[in-house]
Amino acid sequence: MRILLAGASGFLGTRLADRLAADGHQITRLVRRSPRDSQERRWDPAAGQLDPAVVAEADAVVNLAGAGVGDKRWNDDYRRLIRTSRVDSTTTLATTIAGLPAADRPRVLLNSSAVGWYGNTGDRAVEEDAPAGEGFLADVCRVWEAATRPAEDAGVRVVRLRTGLPLDRDGGLLKPQLLPFKLGIAGRLGSGRQWLPWISMADWLNATRFLLDHDEVAGPVNVVGPNPVTNVEFTRELARQLHRPAIIPIPALALKVVLGGFAHEALTSTRVLPGVLARAAYPYQHPTLPAALKAALTTP
Repeated sequence: MRILLAGASGFLGTRLADRLAADGHQITRLVRRSPRDSQERRWDPAAGQLDPAVVAEADAVVNLAGAGVGDKRWNDDYRRLIRTSRVDSTTTLATTIAGLPAADRPRVLLNSSAVGWYGNTGDRAVEEDAPAGEGFLADVCRVWEAATRPAEDAGVRVVRLRTGLPLDRDGGLLKPQLLPFKLGIAGRLGSGRQWLPWISMADWLNATRFLLDHDEVAGPVNVVGPNPVTNVEFTRELARQLHRPAIIPIPALALKVVLGGFAHEALTSTRVLPGVLARAAYPYQHPTLPAALKAALTTP
């Protein structure tokens, strides 16, 4: 396929671009700077600028663009950036797709979202039919997903990737935890009772590839592992695999001092199940946390 990829320089985007290219697909990356080669095209999502001809060349569009939620301490300015970077990019792509003649539209738009849609679910397990929860990230996800509507109304298959926490030692949830764990100064976050919707990096990549191919799947899809765990369980298993103790809990107050507004989200319990992927018979490579962590810690 000819795939147009937004967010190709991010944590997930770089890995997905490499995977799709290895599978033989032609990847065109959207960039905000001047293109460096023939595989890049310039756009300006903040201004809503994208050449329709670039989109018309694609069989599929994958949008992973958005400022990292855990990259910086949250303040009002960064909250605005988290929201606008997602909504602007999605709006630009969806409206450009909708504006094309029907014959020129890509077959599918895979648009990133997040399990933050559900807010705090406590111990209650949720699937894709659960309504949006409360809180900043839930509000962001609500407008983020709504921004895909023009493409959907134009008859394009739209899949909203409600991604959990991909496990990779070079980024995401895992990377900042490795050094404290190796030094033996790590432990559960807050009470540790909050649920973590993890997924192995291999399964995130495989599931995204799976969703590109499966025309019968549309709408929200929880891209998470089939067996969520609590923070206490995650901490215990990571410590076991690193052969280190994990006996120093990190109080909620300390997290708030270090992380600012993001601390609330880090302590949120989100027990999410992959209902759509299960019904579509997606074959998990790493269905359990021990297998997923082993892969994350040993994959070069």
